[in-house]
Amino acid sequence: MPTDFPELTSVGLMTKESPLAVKKGSRPLHVGIPKEVSPHEKRVSLTPEAVGLLSNNGIQVVVEAGAGLHAKFKDQDYSDAGATISYSRKEVLQTDILLKIDPPSVEEIKEMSSGACLISALQLENQSADFIQALNEKKITAVAFEYLEDKVGGMPVVRAMSEIAGSTVMLIAAEYLSSVNEGKGLILGGVTGVPPTQVVIIGAGTVAEYAARTALGLGANIKVFDNHIYKLRRIKHLIGQQIYTSTLDNFSLTHALAEADVVIGALRAEKGKNKIVVTEEMVANMMHGSIIIDVGIDQGGCIETAKMTTHDDPIFKVHDVIHYCVPNIASRVARTASYSLSNIFTPIILQMNDLGGAEEMIFNYKWFLRGVYTYRGSLTNALLARKFGLNHKELQLLLAARY
Repeated sequence: MPTDFPELTSVGLMTKESPLAVKKGSRPLHVGIPKEVSPHEKRVSLTPEAVGLLSNNGIQVVVEAGAGLHAKFKDQDYSDAGATISYSRKEVLQTDILLKIDPPSVEEIKEMSSGACLISALQLENQSADFIQALNEKKITAVAFEYLEDKVGGMPVVRAMSEIAGSTVMLIAAEYLSSVNEGKGLILGGVTGVPPTQVVIIGAGTVAEYAARTALGLGANIKVFDNHIYKLRRIKHLIGQQIYTSTLDNFSLTHALAEADVVIGALRAEKGKNKIVVTEEMVANMMHGSIIIDVGIDQGGCIETAKMTTHDDPIFKVHDVIHYCVPNIASRVARTASYSLSNIFTPIILQMNDLGGAEEMIFNYKWFLRGVYTYRGSLTNALLARKFGLNHKELQLLLAARY
């Protein structure tokens, strides 16, 4: 190419043209938001405001008609934000990224596009080998959002839903202590001249923290049990009060349960399995009309007499003690929970779009990799492999094989 400065080009001082950096994946992402089919799940993964942000960044969002109605988001809200409203569930299921709350059924997986990315809850206790096989047959990259980590090693979805569940459980307890619901006829808390309600919280994590804050705010007495001393120290520090704390020894726990009006099971599973710490004998020694709420029932729970229930039929009695064991407590406040989830998923989808897809997210971000349990036809989660007696492959090795 001719130039007015030949002496510069001869010594290499002329600026050379360089190729424009282009992100991988020239086609914009298609994100599908299906309507949850479970009558007990009322949350939606993205709010209209989040959809508007994604649309402004060139991401095409397809929302199934009615997907946000239980959380009080209208189809018109999503349409105004730039989403396509679809009356075809199959169209939504065949998007690049399927973002939902409950895991899909085997029938829904068969409708998904081969090689797509699924981001949903895993709900380990409800899954089967057929579910894993269906994902692998379609070569779906499946991501369990409850296993996603943030940059400092926390679990943002678990933390967010635990905050909501912890704040909500005490309101649930108040309902079932009342005479209207044939409870003990107690106010949750206390009034002048009347002894305060006794609340036992098993576990000292996020659920326990927010349940304790709510209970103390209402005037209840609380006792917190956990086998990790550092968690007991942390909850006292976070609450800012001297509260009763103890390790999970049978004598202290049995005595506390016998005097309790409310028991909150808030132990998180370790290595995929929860530990039963409240036996049926302990429950039998509790006061009649007391209430147990096992928040971790979706992971097996920590109370021997607990069994999973639903929002339509939330309680049962054992030894005349009320048990409330609904797994998705946050769905009771669907709008709040949807905003909280949307705040987490929106930046993930934006990052995915910048990189060019789910595979690049896995390759670039270890915190995202933590949630992946199937990848390109292979099970990559050792816990699931042990549970169902299946073979699994280490994801790091599969990623290395790309190159």
